Amino acid sequence: MREEFPVTACFFLALVLKYRIEAYLFNRQSEHLKIGRGQIPFPFENKIELSSHQKACDYALANLNARRTFNIISLVILLTWTMAGGLEKLDYFLRNFQFSPLVMGLLFIGSFSLISSLLQLPQDIYHTFVIEEKYGFNRSTPSLFIKDQLKSLLLSIIIGLPIISGLLLFMEKSGEFWWAWAFIFTTIIQLLIFWLYPVFIAPLFNKFSPLDEGELKEKLKALLARTNFKAKNLFVMDASKRSSHGNAYFTGFGKNKQVVLFDNLLLNLNHEEIEAVLAHELGHSTKKHTQKNLLLFIAGSFIFFLLMGFLSRWDLFYKGHGVLTISSHMTLILFSLIFSTYSFPLTPLFSKFSRKMEFEADRFVVETLGKGDHLASALLKMYKDNSSPLSSDPSYSAFYYSHPPIKERLEALENKSTSL
Repeated sequence: MREEFPVTACFFLALVLKYRIEAYLFNRQSEHLKIGRGQIPFPFENKIELSSHQKACDYALANLNARRTFNIISLVILLTWTMAGGLEKLDYFLRNFQFSPLVMGLLFIGSFSLISSLLQLPQDIYHTFVIEEKYGFNRSTPSLFIKDQLKSLLLSIIIGLPIISGLLLFMEKSGEFWWAWAFIFTTIIQLLIFWLYPVFIAPLFNKFSPLDEGELKEKLKALLARTNFKAKNLFVMDASKRSSHGNAYFTGFGKNKQVVLFDNLLLNLNHEEIEAVLAHELGHSTKKHTQKNLLLFIAGSFIFFLLMGFLSRWDLFYKGHGVLTISSHMTLILFSLIFSTYSFPLTPLFSKFSRKMEFEADRFVVETLGKGDHLASALLKMYKDNSSPLSSDPSYSAFYYSHPPIKERLEALENKSTSL
C-alpha cells in the first residue's frame, strides 16, 4: 500500500461527502419548488400574483440546475489539477525556463489564476446572458461584460502581485513560523483594501452619485444622525446598467464609510420603505456585525495559515493530493484549491450565524423607527423584484441561506412589532 493512500482516501471521502450532500439538498429544493409552484404559499395569497410566484420558482430552478451542472464541472477541474497531475505538469513546464524561485512562483500562481479565470468564464457568461437574460434581469452588454473582466484582471494583477510576492518571500525567508508572518501581512493588506474599496476600487466598475437633495435625503440624513452613523455621503449606484436587482449597503470604515443605494431601489420603493431598508443596514453597524464578521474573517484566516504552515512540512500531504514537487508556490495553490472541500461541513454554521445577524438588524428597524410594516412591505417588493422564492426547503435554506426565508422574516417583524 502506498504511504500517501490514507491522505488520498480522506480527500476522496471529503469530496464524496460534499457532492452527495449538495446533490441531496439540491434535489430537495428542486422538488419543493416544483410542488409549490402552482400555489402561492400562506400568508402571501393576497400580496403576490401567481405569475410572479411562478417566475420566482422557475428562476430559482434555473439557477439550481445550472449550479448542479457547474458543480460537476468544478469537480472534474479540481481532480484534474490535483489527482490527475495538472498542478505538477504546469510546474514542470515552467521550471524548464529556469527562473528564480520568486519569479517562478509568481508565474506559476499567475498562470494557474489565469487558467482558472478562463475556466470560470462559461459559468459567468451562462448566468449573465442566459439565465439573467431569460428572466429579464440582465442589462449588461457583451462589451460591458468584457470590460468588467479586463478591469478585474488588471486589478488582480495590481493588487495580487505584491501580495503573492510578499507571501512567497515570507515562506522562503522567515523560517518555521512563516505562516504567522504571512497571516499578519495578509490581514493588514485586507484591512487596507477594505478601507480603500469605496474610494478607489468600486468606482472602477460603477458610477456613484450623491443622492439628490430633497425629502428622501433629509429623511435618511436624520436617520443617520439618530443612529450616530457618520458617513461621507449618501450615494446612488448605477446598478441598473448591469442588472435590475435592487439593494442597499454601507461600506468602508473610519472616514471612508459610505451609504450606497442601488438606483433600482429608488425606483421600486417609496420613501418610508427606503428608510426602513437603510435602517436595516444601519442595524448591522449598530449591532457591531461588521466588526464581528471582520473578527470571524481574521480568525478563519489565522486557522487557514496555521493549518497550511503545519501541513506544508508533511510530504504525504502533497503526495496524497497528486503533487510530487514541493515548493512555496505549490503550497499556496494546493492548499487554497482543496480548502473549501474540507471546510464544506462548516457551511451551515456560517449560514446560521449570518441569519442571526439579519434577524437582529430587522429588529433594530422596529426598535429604532417603529416601522416594521414598512420594512415588511419593502422586503416583499424586493423579493418580488428579485424573483426570490417565497418558500424554500427547510434543509436547503438552513444549509445555504445567509438571509432568513421571507416568511420567517415577516413573522419575526410582526411578532416584534406586536410586542412593543
